[in-house]
Amino acid sequence: MNKVLTFGELLIRIQAASPELIKKNEVAAVEVFAGGSEANVAMALSYLNVPVAYCTAIPNNPITKSITTVLESSAVDVSKILWQGSRIGTYYLLSANGLTSGDVVYDRTFSAFSALQPQDINWDALFLDCNWLHFTALTPALSANMASLMLAVVQEASARNMVISIDLNYRSKLWQYGSQPIDVMPQLVKYCHVIMGNIWAANKMLGTTIDDTLNRHTTKEAYFEYATKVAGQIFSAFPNCRHVANTFRFIDNPKHNLFYGTYHTAGGNYISDVLQTNEVVDRIGSGDAFMAGLICGIYNEYSPQHIIDTATTTGFEKLFIKGDFINKM
Repeated sequence: MNKVLTFGELLIRIQAASPELIKKNEVAAVEVFAGGSEANVAMALSYLNVPVAYCTAIPNNPITKSITTVLESSAVDVSKILWQGSRIGTYYLLSANGLTSGDVVYDRTFSAFSALQPQDINWDALFLDCNWLHFTALTPALSANMASLMLAVVQEASARNMVISIDLNYRSKLWQYGSQPIDVMPQLVKYCHVIMGNIWAANKMLGTTIDDTLNRHTTKEAYFEYATKVAGQIFSAFPNCRHVANTFRFIDNPKHNLFYGTYHTAGGNYISDVLQTNEVVDRIGSGDAFMAGLICGIYNEYSPQHIIDTATTTGFEKLFIKGDFINKM
């Protein structure tokens, strides 16, 4: 079976519970969820009925066992997970569901995944039954070791003629080891066939142009024109790339989200409808769900317009689901 393989760190998310729920004695003062971008994508791909496997490195304990049980019960292949180390990475979200503040504190140093080395991986076993590798810019942002690991992973995948996709997630708090994204990401992205992110992340990581006058009030049409320009720069700089997609997400208040996406190929440029809500439940993972929808569309050879519509509607749907995962349960 040709599965999509997602590769990245499994995380525990700890956050303050909603004050309203605490007052009603409906939840504890904090809530805990499993997450991590690549795990989120795996769960969303399964939700979209795309065969998927997930690889990470985690310690063997009751917490990780319960998380992998959730993944497996949602039809995610967990057989490629490496059981090693003694810590699982954690992040603390400093508001309930990211609705009032997106501030995050990371505790990922010395996790099992952060210590992973290329020699720990059986490449043939890792890529068995898979024809697609997905990773994110979050992993090479962690350390020089993780950047080297991801280079080895993408080179091995490329040697096996796999489709390779990347989400250009930019988190300034993660790039703390002396290298800037522009110093690291181009050597990874040159192997990628599918690049998702936004025009600001592409500027930070790939050196494409950015117009500082673009803002919340810029029209959809103007953003589409600029995204098309940036996609052209990416295609020119990275000849392996065949698909570029962007999310455009704007927030006016804690419960609001305006969401649309663009999709670009050598054959044309496409944009979704604008989706908007004032009933957001949880913002975390909506970009990962968009990524899963994009992969789903390309994997199933949908029409270009159907691809971007699937990505956008899947990302938007995640806004109404509590926790990091979107799933069938």
